[in-house]
Amino acid sequence: MSWETWRQALTDSVLVKWEFYGNSLLAWLIAASLFVGALFVLRLAKAIVRHRAKTIAERRSSGVAHGVAEVTMATKWWFLLIISLFLGSQVLHFPHEKTTSFVQNVAVTVLLLQIAVWGDVLIALGINRYMRRRMETDAASVTMMAAVGFFGRLAAWALTLLLILQNLGVQVSALVAGLGVGGIAVALAAQNVLGDLFASLSIVLDRPFILGDFIAVGDFSGAVEHIGLKTTRLRSLSGEQLVFSNADLLQSRIRNYKRMYERRIQFTLGVTYETLHDNLTAIPGMIREAIASHEKTRFDRAHFKSFGDSALIFEAVYYV
Repeated sequence: MSWETWRQALTDSVLVKWEFYGNSLLAWLIAASLFVGALFVLRLAKAIVRHRAKTIAERRSSGVAHGVAEVTMATKWWFLLIISLFLGSQVLHFPHEKTTSFVQNVAVTVLLLQIAVWGDVLIALGINRYMRRRMETDAASVTMMAAVGFFGRLAAWALTLLLILQNLGVQVSALVAGLGVGGIAVALAAQNVLGDLFASLSIVLDRPFILGDFIAVGDFSGAVEHIGLKTTRLRSLSGEQLVFSNADLLQSRIRNYKRMYERRIQFTLGVTYETLHDNLTAIPGMIREAIASHEKTRFDRAHFKSFGDSALIFEAVYYV
């Protein structure tokens, strides 16, 4: 059978004559084949890239390879599905412009969401890697980077939302203006929450204390365990966790013991009235010698202070 005969038979067949929504059955079958093939290729590529990147990351401890593996794992199934459907639809000709526009808008929206997911994963990976490197040497920068990471991810998702709305034809400028007016009302209704939020920024930027510092707030004291957006948590010496509101914490008097370079110690001792005069005059020198014999101590003074009810009182002051 010649090629012309095959072509005529194909033209007269149901595959070409039967139409649905402006496309023949043959076109729908080709579109379905492209969809299945694209989905298979994309899933296969995802598996290969993830496996290869994980192997390199484990063998060479490569941060780039680890990042590629995490980003590949963050590629969502719905992204692969929608992109495959979009690729398959390219062989179809829809009778209505709205249908074509709808397909394109869905594809762009899904792509923007997936890019936001990838960006979120990359920001989290970068922040976590920085925190692991600096935790022992610069805890203050770790606290700051945690806050920067949160606001960076928040900004990335906000930008993605605006791009999606703009792609759907929403007037973004009018929406932003409306959100600004609504934001004032929300701010008035959530003053305490926003107060704690800005207080956390003050803690991060001003650094009155950092993770690991031992601080005292009023009658409570403990090691700083977590600095969050609303609360700061301490671990007390007796073991329980103390939770403070950030705004209340900054309004309190905080004593940071970790930044204390030396501690002043003052004590008194008493000797009986029957002690000989020569022994009394030797007491300040004996105290000085006892304190100076220890490392990391600095003697300040030792002298007779007062007459007690049953003893002569001497006072001594030194620094550790």
